[in-house]
Amino acid sequence: MRAHLRPVLALILASYLMIVIDISIVITGLPRIRESLGFSPAMLSWVHTAYTLAFGGGLMAGARAGDLFGRRRMMLLGLTLFIAASLAIGLAVSPEMLVAARAVQGLGSAVLAPATLALLATHFAEGPERTRALGWYGATAGVGASLGMVLGGVLAELLSWRAGFFVNLPIGLGLLWMTARHVPRETPRAGRLDLPGALLSTAGMVLLVFGLVESAETGWQSGMGQGALGLGGVLLLGFFWHEARAPQPLLPLRLFDSRVRSGAYAARLLFLAGVIGFWFYLTQYLQGVLGMTPMQAGLAFLPATGVQLGAAMGVAALARRWGHERVLVAGLACSVAGMAWLARIGIDTAYLTGVALPMAVLGVGQGLALSPLTLAGVSGVAPEDAGAASGLVNASHQLGGSLGLALLVVVYSASAGHHGSTAADLAHRVAACLNLSAGLLGLSLLVALVCILPGPTARSRPLAS
Repeated sequence: MRAHLRPVLALILASYLMIVIDISIVITGLPRIRESLGFSPAMLSWVHTAYTLAFGGGLMAGARAGDLFGRRRMMLLGLTLFIAASLAIGLAVSPEMLVAARAVQGLGSAVLAPATLALLATHFAEGPERTRALGWYGATAGVGASLGMVLGGVLAELLSWRAGFFVNLPIGLGLLWMTARHVPRETPRAGRLDLPGALLSTAGMVLLVFGLVESAETGWQSGMGQGALGLGGVLLLGFFWHEARAPQPLLPLRLFDSRVRSGAYAARLLFLAGVIGFWFYLTQYLQGVLGMTPMQAGLAFLPATGVQLGAAMGVAALARRWGHERVLVAGLACSVAGMAWLARIGIDTAYLTGVALPMAVLGVGQGLALSPLTLAGVSGVAPEDAGAASGLVNASHQLGGSLGLALLVVVYSASAGHHGSTAADLAHRVAACLNLSAGLLGLSLLVALVCILPGPTARSRPLAS
């Protein structure tokens, strides 16, 4: 790799790592957050959902703003919002304050994340150089999630769940300095933001997920839940109608012309919808059923972290021999197998054989899948669409997690049984959620087989290697 690109790659990876760790660090601390601020079970999901909705809903606008105003400006703005919101979360005294600050933090990530991936796409030439950089980027996504679980548990146990957010302050300030020093200034381009598109997409997703969460808490007969679901669907249809006619669309629909890219976006959304159950509900199982402390629960995720890092670092070598598409399919197949195995947990499950081993299989799958999914999402994209494609990759990632969590909240609520203890009921509910997660991962595998894996009838060219 060219020497002058190393600081840029370090900045890209560190910024993305901070975002990914923050998403997962809060999950380990959820039981302590619930006790400290008095969240209801369904409201608790909004600690994550408010962030991912603001993140996913604002990503396309953030990506387009980077194209127009420069990635350097957007990175500085995104980091500033992220740092300020992290401070507010750490000081939160009520559920409403915490959820609102998480939404602002999500907006900061929506500006920051597409700028980092667009910098990678524009600074690293397509071919081996970009493939190696994307390999590190994919490894950051997976390992950062596992590292966040461990760090969140350790901080919640030894200090407070608030410490997980305060740690963003020195890291964010360091990244602000690196951005100002190493990212060159860019001349703003002619154009304007598609604000109607941004409002339609964000409002549609918020209403859709709110409808699912509301139905989980009050039942499917809830008029508010049904109304939110219906209106959210109408707004999302209106978004695509508007984008097809907008002179400067937030989401250029030509990005879906490629079968490979379209499959990558759909597979990524389904993949994250499935994997979110592993992070969100398994930590509750470890603490509520197996009786672990937050620190022990965080450390219990280490079997996934180590193998995931090794698998992610091996993607480049495996892809040279077998192709990125086959590595992706193998990773998704491992993810399905690991999640289905993990879904067999119960109140008497042994950690080593019933949790750690399937967690390791799932970690291998995640390590193999994320980098090829990212590469497929930006494959063959024209330079003028680099920001939009980067935003769509990140939007699929974040909205997949948000929609998946909303569906799992519904399943969790509907799975209440007549078990002899609270721990047994929790184990039953978590197992039901993980079964759905395995099904969503199976759908992601199916999409990859049909749209991404090359074959005699495939019309899209293989991924660049």
